[in-house]
Amino acid sequence: MNEEIRVPRVLLIDQNGEKQGIMPTSAAIEAAEEVGLDLVEIVPNADPPVCKILDYGKFKFQEQKKKNEARKRQKIVEIKEIKLRPNIDVHDYDVKARAMHRFFEEGDKVKVTLRFRGREMAHPELGMKLLQKVKGDFEPVAKVEYEPRMEGRQMIMILAPR
Repeated sequence: MNEEIRVPRVLLIDQNGEKQGIMPTSAAIEAAEEVGLDLVEIVPNADPPVCKILDYGKFKFQEQKKKNEARKRQKIVEIKEIKLRPNIDVHDYDVKARAMHRFFEEGDKVKVTLRFRGREMAHPELGMKLLQKVKGDFEPVAKVEYEPRMEGRQMIMILAPR
């Protein structure tokens, strides 16, 4: 802003938003001082750079407000975890499925963890079958982000909302 603008010529826009044309930087600074405002570089990488006459304090305040508004609107995607066992009962599965539906409606990802204990490790195909069932049941509302695979004593799959 003002004296920190080092280019010889700028495209000036006055305080009313009207284009004044290309002029020497010194003349643009004088024009800003005449109305008691600052000369602020708006588009520095244009040729020539675009400068506007405005109140710098007010400009910074408006920029800060825009940033805060954008931060308020964004949704942080969380990863919710649902833990299953290979021989889960039908009703228990339905309860977990309802919870997963709620998570997808809120826009969160779901990590499905299938834990094997003891002799269940001898039958990983049962776990894979269960995860394929989950995948099929949630096909309309979620896509698979991380295919089912074994990690130690558990099988993991991550689903994301469509």
